[in-house]
Amino acid sequence: MKDPDVTITYDPHHDLYYDQADVRRELARVLNVCSDCRRCVDACSVFPTAFSLIDAMVTPDAGMMTPEQQDDVSGRCYQCKLCYLDCPYVPGRNEYAIDFPRLMLRVSAMRRHSGLINVRDRLNDAVLNSTDRVGKAGTAVAWLANKTVAGPAGSISRKILRQLAGVSSVQVLPPFAKQRFSTWFNNRKENELDSGPANRSVVVFPTCTVEYHEPAIGKDLVSVYEHNNIGCSLPSSVGCCGAPFLHSGDVENFVTTARKQVQILAEAVRDGNDIVVPQPTCSYVMKKEYVEYLKNPSDENSDDSDGIASDAELVALHTFDSSEYLVAHDGTSLGDKSDGALATDFVGDLPSSITFHASCHMRAQHTDDSSERLLRLLGVDVDRVDACAGIDGLWGLKARHDALSTPVTAALVQSIKKTKNATVSGDCHLANVAVTGQLGTQPLHPMQVLARAYGLSEAGPNFD
Repeated sequence: MKDPDVTITYDPHHDLYYDQADVRRELARVLNVCSDCRRCVDACSVFPTAFSLIDAMVTPDAGMMTPEQQDDVSGRCYQCKLCYLDCPYVPGRNEYAIDFPRLMLRVSAMRRHSGLINVRDRLNDAVLNSTDRVGKAGTAVAWLANKTVAGPAGSISRKILRQLAGVSSVQVLPPFAKQRFSTWFNNRKENELDSGPANRSVVVFPTCTVEYHEPAIGKDLVSVYEHNNIGCSLPSSVGCCGAPFLHSGDVENFVTTARKQVQILAEAVRDGNDIVVPQPTCSYVMKKEYVEYLKNPSDENSDDSDGIASDAELVALHTFDSSEYLVAHDGTSLGDKSDGALATDFVGDLPSSITFHASCHMRAQHTDDSSERLLRLLGVDVDRVDACAGIDGLWGLKARHDALSTPVTAALVQSIKKTKNATVSGDCHLANVAVTGQLGTQPLHPMQVLARAYGLSEAGPNFD
């Protein structure tokens, strides 16, 4: 039964959301339930670590954990969301009302709010959270940045960066692009759609990953969409979704970022557009977290005076992953030749077989089957791998998590290698970059695979 002495809340507006004692009591309650269940014992290192600590006690009780032990457990969470999918105690399904990922976000926010984050880790978070500032600077001097900041793993420059800012020196960092995606998009000649006027129109929210690091994904997305008579535009301001702030417990900056993006994107929706996002972590945040963190205060009767709460819901309703949108808006069924169906004129280069990595945040949204269905539309063998890359946002790029993240990445790479396919595809570019460090070749985003199959990609064939 529910413990009356704890507050079950994931609402950042709640009076006790940041209260250290209340958060620790709630964490103990949840870990005791998890210890009795143990369904997630193999999900990640959070649960076996907690269970080992509880089992070592004379009287097993998570309430006997020290704050340091609790922080060690919660610090292992990289917000993959997968435990939530398999949990029998989630809100609305069970009176225990456990949403473990949101509880971990609350713990992170409490620790930051209570001053429990040391100066070095705060600096590390500040560097990695400033994706727009770092991205703009990095792309402006990409030739220099890629030799230093994004140099080879284990290099002297990376070791210096690790000492100065706490950024991992063993995980591969995504290099900076010489030209930002928005620059390419705004300077390009307007492409003619294949069959006259656009059937639909979308705004492409490129994410900081595509904007500053891998614009080729965005270029191929636009080519694929326009080939299917879907008009593409950019929002009036391109920036980060705010996920790094949220995942490090910086609720204030996350809310500021979320409000900015919601105001811009809601206007685009009201103008008749849907929102397409090529990176699953960002689409998850836009669909799920914007609504939660921008909703009205706990009083349900509160006035949404500036409309931001309703706008967040509007944005969430019209936000799609790039593969999800194509499948959801296909005229009839995939491969059908009727009006509105996806084009199947694959006159370009086709791989002989593909390994599809179903990323955590695609699986958490139940949209992973969209990318898999598109890849199977090519008529080639597709082997699916369900495994985490240990990156999830920017958690795995922090040096303090190296010992936890690199084995997770290694396990994924071993699963990929077992398929023995030369072509690997996955929606999460940060996961793809991490895989590259151990696999030797970089996986392609599904939009890149489709663009090559259509014969549209600027990069040309890149299979087998």
